[in-house]
This record gives sequence, structure tokens and C-alpha cells, in this order.
Amino acid sequence: MMDLTNERKIEHIRVIERDAETDRNARYFQSIHLLHRALPQLALDEIDPEVEFLGKRLSFPLLISSMTGGDHELVRQINRNLAEAAQICRVAMGVGSQRVMFTHPQAEASFALRQWAPDAVLIGNIGAVQLNYGLGEDALQAAIDVLDADALFMHLNPLQEAVQPEGDTDFRHLAEKLGLLQSRLQRPLILKEVGSGLSPADIALGFAQGIRFFDLAGSGGTSWSRIEHHRRTEASGDLGLTFQDWGIPTPLALRLAEPWMDEAVFIASGGIRDGIDMAKSVILGASLCGVAAPLLRPAMESVEAVVDAIERLRREFITAMFLLGTQNVAGLFRNKALILEER
Repeated sequence: MMDLTNERKIEHIRVIERDAETDRNARYFQSIHLLHRALPQLALDEIDPEVEFLGKRLSFPLLISSMTGGDHELVRQINRNLAEAAQICRVAMGVGSQRVMFTHPQAEASFALRQWAPDAVLIGNIGAVQLNYGLGEDALQAAIDVLDADALFMHLNPLQEAVQPEGDTDFRHLAEKLGLLQSRLQRPLILKEVGSGLSPADIALGFAQGIRFFDLAGSGGTSWSRIEHHRRTEASGDLGLTFQDWGIPTPLALRLAEPWMDEAVFIASGGIRDGIDMAKSVILGASLCGVAAPLLRPAMESVEAVVDAIERLRREFITAMFLLGTQNVAGLFRNKALILEER
């Protein structure tokens, strides 16, 4: 019999399959208009979209954002397809929450991805709140080791936990605990939301504790509040629906993070749906752009389907660079002069 944490992974995927509105598709990036160049003074094949992240060279600034993991053939296949595609396309990949490893050891196989992606940036994932429910340094090191991870997401999901029927909601003193662990672990921690955004106060708390990597993960994409709504009993009400659009939109979260951008690295995720959104994110200060929902269904199909989806994003990103007259990503990064207007 599957334990509750493991079973929940499959429930989440099934909810996403049957409810298209879990992807809120808010299109917050559409309010940003970019300065088109009719004379870009470049050839399209001159464009260089490569970036460096965690000491590795990526073909363009894409992160396959965290999705799943657990003891089930479906999640093993999803993660393997994503990892193989990450290796082929030379992009980064984050895994879903690894907490399930500690309640269901057979789930480790779904996270042992280095064999499929020997050169890719791979990022592990643990819920920060679990530091208040028994997980400690040994567990975090195990999460890093099984993946041979380049970094570890510490995800923050107070809304999801508040809506989840069996949620863990004691978020006290987590910043201090994260700081202690960052000083002891040999891999960087990345503070990450899961779809409601990191505020300036959250960034300041993490920064004060020595954390220098942040995944803003704003609202506008997949709503975990809506997903958890489907797992609540009818008697528990519509809490998840009420809060399904709660949070800081990703473009606004990037703007609010501006004071730390000279000293910290930011990932933009949440509602990024094409290469134009990626270009806008880099202009606003993102070093990497996380995408999940558009890659889930391809990952359930095949490696080739994921590669096709990634290559489509790459073509869109390169085309946006060309039309902005920027030959490399450095020409995009924090170049606010490329923004024509916002509405």
C-alpha cells in the first residue's frame, strides 16, 4: 500500500490532467511590451543564447521546474524523460519534493537521475517546513546525494500547506534553520516558492542567512491551491478556490527583487509560457527561467516530445533576442531600455 505522501504525488498529476484551470495562465507578462528593432544589425544565426549557471554551460536560460517524484512507474518515467531531455538540450532540471524518499524508500529511484543526465545542472528539492517536522541535515544531504545535485531547492509553500488536508503549517524560525544548514552543506540552497512569489521581506530573511539563490516562483501559472482544493472533502469548503490566484505575479516579484540583484541570483518561474516570457524575465533580472506545466504532458509521452517542447522554447527565445537586436544574453540581462512600456 502506498503511504499518503507517495499517493499524493499521483493525485496531483491526475488533478492536473482533468482540470485545465489548475494552470491559471494569467499572462501577466503580456502587460510588458518590448522595443522591436526593424534593423537589428545582426544575423539570426549570430545569436548566442548560452548562459552559465552553477558552473555549467547551458544552451539557453531554461530550468525544467520541479514537478514530481515517488514510487510509481508514471513519475519514474516522467522524471527520466525530463532528465534525458535536459541532457540532450543542455538545460537545467529541478525535481519534485524528495520528502517522499524518507517515508517511502522505494521512491529514491525516481530521483536517481544523474545516470540519465551526467552533465546537466540537477537541483534537489525539500520542503523547508519539514525542518520543523523532523527532517534535518542528514535528510538534506541524502536528497543531494541521491541526485548528485548541484544545488538544493528549499521550497516554501505556506498556501499549499494551509489548503492541503494534511498540511504542515508550522513555519516558525525557518530562516534561522536554513541559515545554519547553508553554512554546513557543500551545495548551495535555493529558496523557492511554489507559485505565490517571494516578497522583499522573504528575500531579505534568506539573504541575511547567507542564501544567495532565489526562485521567485510567482503567481500566474500552476495553482497548487486549486490542485489541493480537489483533494479536500466537500465539507471542508472552497478554501483552495478562494486562494487559487493568491500571490505576487512573477514580473512584479522580479521588480521587487531589484535591490538584491547585484549580490544574489534569481530564477523566474510561475506563468512563463513561451520564449518571449523568458526574454522579458531576463530583462527584469532573471538568470534562469523555470517552466513546468508546458513540459508535463510531453514528459508523460516521451523524451522526444520533451526535447521538441524545449527546442520550441529555445527558438522563441532566440527569435526574441534577434528582434530586440541583442546578440547574447548579457545584452538582455537587466537591460530595462528594451522595455517599451507596461500597462
